[in-house]
Amino acid sequence: MSSPTSTRLGRDIRAHIPPASDVPGVVALRDADAEVWALAAPHLAVRNNDSHTLYAYGIARALLPLVPDAEPEVVLPAILLHDTGWSTVQDALILEAIAPGGGRPDLVRQHEVEGARIATEVLTALRRDSDVIEGVVAIIDGHDSRLTAESASDAVVKDADKLWRVTPHGNRIVSDWFGLTPDEAVRLTTARVHDALFTEPARAMARVLSAIASIDLIPERRGLT
Repeated sequence: MSSPTSTRLGRDIRAHIPPASDVPGVVALRDADAEVWALAAPHLAVRNNDSHTLYAYGIARALLPLVPDAEPEVVLPAILLHDTGWSTVQDALILEAIAPGGGRPDLVRQHEVEGARIATEVLTALRRDSDVIEGVVAIIDGHDSRLTAESASDAVVKDADKLWRVTPHGNRIVSDWFGLTPDEAVRLTTARVHDALFTEPARAMARVLSAIASIDLIPERRGLT
């Protein structure tokens, strides 16, 4: 372990930092999920889906202990595979498919159907149980177009997917996609997310994330160093 380059305290306190495994909320991909990611990642290198997917995975890991009926063995591969189907849509059409005030429901549906196909191929190659494959595919095939949650696992995947939009990363990406100011991006993502969530833990997370993002934009905060 290297020494700190500077410390206002005057001594190194890192011996008192617990290992990541002992800290609630600190996550990394489980071994089984890393196997899914390795096969999913080539399909996610469009429209920031790779980084979005990893953040959504982290959100799903945070939600799972708070939604007791959700099944981690279904939720986590589903969140890693849910947007793989966008790789089958022309890159120039992807943003049009999800743009506010417009949209292409046919392309949204295409990415769900193709994502379900890719998920089947990936999980079959990894020799996952047939009931897990069935559960994952059922969630992916409707994760955007279906306006209801069919199970607790489905709800967690949908909520983790949408919650990403109000994270700092999500707001930055949405701002870049549509040429918005930070304030416009926060208002857009918040307006589109809060009423679309299914679980109370997700709604609480969304309120906190939106509150933090909006405080960052007020003049009182901007005036501080």
